[in-house]
Amino acid sequence: MMRGQLKRIACILMIALLTVGCSSRQEPQSEPKLLLGFSQLGSESAWRIGNTRDIEDQASKFGIGLMLENANQKQENQIAAIRRFIAYNVDVIAFSPIVEEGWDYVLSEAESAGIPVVLVDRDVSGSARKYIKCLIGADFYKEGVLAAEYLIRKADSMGLSHVNIVEITGTENSTPMRQRQAGFMDTIASDKRMTVTESVNGDFLKSRGAECMRYLLDTYGRDIDVVFSHNDEMTLGALPEIENAGFVPGKDMIIISIDGGQEAIDVLKEGKINCVVECTPKLGTELMETAIKLKNGETVDTEIHPVEEVFSDEIDVSQIKERGY
Repeated sequence: MMRGQLKRIACILMIALLTVGCSSRQEPQSEPKLLLGFSQLGSESAWRIGNTRDIEDQASKFGIGLMLENANQKQENQIAAIRRFIAYNVDVIAFSPIVEEGWDYVLSEAESAGIPVVLVDRDVSGSARKYIKCLIGADFYKEGVLAAEYLIRKADSMGLSHVNIVEITGTENSTPMRQRQAGFMDTIASDKRMTVTESVNGDFLKSRGAECMRYLLDTYGRDIDVVFSHNDEMTLGALPEIENAGFVPGKDMIIISIDGGQEAIDVLKEGKINCVVECTPKLGTELMETAIKLKNGETVDTEIHPVEEVFSDEIDVSQIKERGY
């Protein structure tokens, strides 16, 4: 048997091992058109789970073999997964980096092995960026801008002369944390009514959102006019804390979130969240199309951003369709 055939058989067996217990998707019955190694950073939110599910579903639809590993929020696990993908000589590597720094060595190894690398959802920084063929994900800076623009309109409609904002950010040094904050801050900078009282790190986790909100309420209490949270999970963790403190979220405090998962949209419809900026997890189609082009030696776009919406109390929220995540 030829060496190439042995490699393909080994990879298909590896796909089967990696997907046992992780998905109900059928194991591949024939040789896939290409092998994609994907390192997911974790399963910390409905968004992340929806992103994984969409990538699995689209790999199946496109007939692509998927070697998927969950890093459980640890960069060292992602680096080890990428090295395993290199060892198995996959056709394309994709991953969602938990933070931006620390990827130079492992990505240079992928480059030396001749395996193209695609980023999904998040970016890397510094010299590691030269090893990336394409970034597929939201325009996080624009999401911050959209959140701020909503707040300015809301303040105008309410006739507010001064607005005290607390910010619950995502994982420190992650791409969405940095860019959402930058877009928001840049947009409100010229509005003298806006003051960001404090920014605290909620790590994109529901439990941390609750902890951060308790601290902010203990520290600032009735002086809080706005809560800007970088994702739905942290927002959903914060809301009960606001209610427990005797405030009505959505009325006593303006609540702005990012993601657009079903639970957050349901709470928006209840009036406890004022605005949710969409960040779709459905990036699987773009990833598979890009992987196929790279396998065929074609040129790909360096960045692919999906079209996203803003859901808020400015629209008829009853018309928002089911989100699917």
